Amino acid sequence: MSSINTASNKKTKPLIAVLDYGIGNLRSAQKGLQFVGADAQLTNDKKLIADAQAVVLPGVGNFGACMTALRQAGLEDSVHEAIGSGRPFLGICVGMQMLFDRSEESPGVAGLGVVAGEIKWLPDGVQRPQMQWNRLIIKNQDQLFAGLSENPWMYFVHSLSAVASDQSVVVATCSYGSELLAALRLRNVFATQFHPEKSANEGLRILENFVDSCAVVATAK
Repeated sequence: MSSINTASNKKTKPLIAVLDYGIGNLRSAQKGLQFVGADAQLTNDKKLIADAQAVVLPGVGNFGACMTALRQAGLEDSVHEAIGSGRPFLGICVGMQMLFDRSEESPGVAGLGVVAGEIKWLPDGVQRPQMQWNRLIIKNQDQLFAGLSENPWMYFVHSLSAVASDQSVVVATCSYGSELLAALRLRNVFATQFHPEKSANEGLRILENFVDSCAVVATAK
């Protein structure tokens, strides 16, 4: 029996803004958050984003295309404002990569520069993309890992991987040709290379823990 809470039995439903910049399957993250009890809104409304208890930046596809779309939607400042405010912030897949300085996939396109480092192609000798379930190697316990098994399986779809300048931000890795960054924590920012919303109960547990952290913020206001 799954222990994942659904929207019907959550006591609070924090407002979470899932940034809609018109590229990729952004709705899957919204649906996952709604399933575990959030009032998750797919939006490009800057006022709603500013009012939300937390913000999520999903992303799939090409780094440069995602960064261009985010900027054309006028949401780059909203990302920095949300992170600077101290509210819980979650980056998923390319949404995590966008937090870095740059990517080998799109030379000349600046990332958001929230996390120092670069996105690099997966090592030679492995299939690109990594499109499979893989086990996390948890390096540092984090509140969003609460309730997970020791080495939980998560679902990955990516051809590039983040290399952080400061390895202290790395909270989980996975093995695929080499040890790759799978999840990071920088103050109020948590980000995953894998898709928690597509990773069955253990991935939904991460989203549920994120929603719980947002509910704390909402209660404190």
